[in-house]
Amino acid sequence: MEKRKMILDCDTGHDDAIALMLAAKHPDIDLLGVTVVAGNQTLDKTLPNTLHVCQHLGIEVPVYGGMDRPMVRDQVVAADVHGKSGLDGPVFGELTRKAEEKHAVSYLIDTLMASDGDITLVPVGPLTNIAMAMRLEPRIIPKIREIVLMGGAVNLGNTTPSAEFNIFVDPEAAHVVYSSGVKVTMMGLDLTNTALADIHIIERMEAIGNKAGKLFGDIMRFTLRSQAVNGLTAGPVHDVTAVAYLVAPEIYVTKDCHAEIDLSKGPSYGRTVCDINDRFHLPKNVTVGLSIDLDKFWDIVEDTLRRYE
Repeated sequence: MEKRKMILDCDTGHDDAIALMLAAKHPDIDLLGVTVVAGNQTLDKTLPNTLHVCQHLGIEVPVYGGMDRPMVRDQVVAADVHGKSGLDGPVFGELTRKAEEKHAVSYLIDTLMASDGDITLVPVGPLTNIAMAMRLEPRIIPKIREIVLMGGAVNLGNTTPSAEFNIFVDPEAAHVVYSSGVKVTMMGLDLTNTALADIHIIERMEAIGNKAGKLFGDIMRFTLRSQAVNGLTAGPVHDVTAVAYLVAPEIYVTKDCHAEIDLSKGPSYGRTVCDINDRFHLPKNVTVGLSIDLDKFWDIVEDTLRRYE
């Protein structure tokens, strides 16, 4: 299988860190770079979090700091879920790893413009970096092979009754991406809330016995407590499902539909309106993940974590 070239765009909290671990070591993925955005916490926290994970596990991939605020709306973070640092739980040593000097948006533009149209973007946080790149240089749009994102929901949100966090943080950016014409595959809450790292999964990964397995445990043991705010019994690894889709799309059930972002300033602000039943008869611009074979998914995660020393 030819390696899938990808750029991971993240706001590194707990599930982002594990998505990065998967993307960096899976044998079918060629991780070109990591771009970081504000979301789970402010950029001055999500960027060091990303660098800490890379330094701790020896992930030699360039990391680029990006947008530190949404395009239009006031900033929202998820300290109630991810803690003051955005990655509470694990303890890292002194950070010596540095981010690249180039801004993430410039990196996205330069890399995509120089490509053969074979790079997949995997944004697992707010879509601000991706949308800003599209607005600044629209010629990148046909250069993007696919966008596989974590965000949105067909049904209920987790930040408001209508909106999922990543989309709610920057609905205007999501609108730019969803309406861009790029092939978008969406892993929303309807699917990702089933990928729960309960104590049995945590102990399974810790039993691998390497630094990656321990880090998984340190990260996800924190979420056993923090996810009570969302009414869940364990921490979902939302973002990991987007990365795993690149290497095993056959374990997902998906459906093509028309989807758009509600930008009205009322109670549905940030909702991903997914016309699953084709009521509007509009062009289908999004592939929505509906369910996943969890046994095979966790096998992929374990097999990848075992590749770390």
